[in-house]
Amino acid sequence: MALSKLQLPADDSVLLLVTHSNLSTFAADIRVSQQTTVEALKDKLWRKTGTAVASMRLQLRDDTGAKIADLDDDAAPLAAYAPYNGYRIHVVDLDPSSLTSGGWLEDTSLVDKYKMSDEAYDKLDTNFRKFKENMVPKNSPSEDKEQSEKHMEDLCSKIKVGDRCEVEPGAKRGTVKFVGRAEALGRGFWVGLQYDEPLGKHDGMVKGIRFFECPQGHGAIVRPEKVKVGDFPERDPFEDDEI
Repeated sequence: MALSKLQLPADDSVLLLVTHSNLSTFAADIRVSQQTTVEALKDKLWRKTGTAVASMRLQLRDDTGAKIADLDDDAAPLAAYAPYNGYRIHVVDLDPSSLTSGGWLEDTSLVDKYKMSDEAYDKLDTNFRKFKENMVPKNSPSEDKEQSEKHMEDLCSKIKVGDRCEVEPGAKRGTVKFVGRAEALGRGFWVGLQYDEPLGKHDGMVKGIRFFECPQGHGAIVRPEKVKVGDFPERDPFEDDEI
C-alpha cells in the first residue's frame, strides 16, 4: 500500500525557534514531532508564553523571518506545513486584554516603584551605602585581573579537546574542540565547542580566524566557567519534555 504524503519516519522531529507578538525579548527553542497537531502545539506554547489557546494564532516563518503559512487548521499535523530545522513558530496573541499585552511583562518602567527618601535611608541601622563606605578594597585592579586569568587557566586545565560537555545557559550539549587563549576575542582563556544541535553561531571561524572546524551553526566559543565536562551523551529527541 502506498504511503500517504503525511506519513513520516519515526525520527521526524524538527528544531524550531518560538517568538511572540507581544514579547519582543522572548525567544525559545523547541524540538517537536511533525506528527503533532496544531492544537497540541498551541497547548504546549500556552505553557511557555502565557497566551491562551483560544486567543492564539500561529505562523510558520522561515529562518529569515518571512511568513510561510498561517497554522490555521487545529486538526492538521505540523508536517502539513513542511517545517524545516531553524524555522520559526511565531505566536500572535489576539486578546487585547492579555497578560502579555502593553509591554508590562518586559518594561520595568511601567511598574510602580516605592522610593525611600535619602533621610529615611540614612536612618536605617544597616544599608548598602554604609556597607560600601566601610568596605576596603582587598586587591588592586591589576591583582584582580591576574586572579581572574589564573582562575580561568585552572578551569581550562580540567578541560581537553574531545571532552563531552554541557554549556550554560541552556544546558546545551556538545564536544570540546578548542581550549586556550584567543587574544582576538579578549583577554584570558576560551573554550571552543561543537554543539550537537544547531544552537551555535558559526563553523569554528571567528573574526577571520579559524579556531576549529564544525558544521555551520554548531560552533561557539565561551568562557571556561560556562563549561562542565563529563558524561553528557547526545539527547534523545523524544525526551519527556518534548512533544
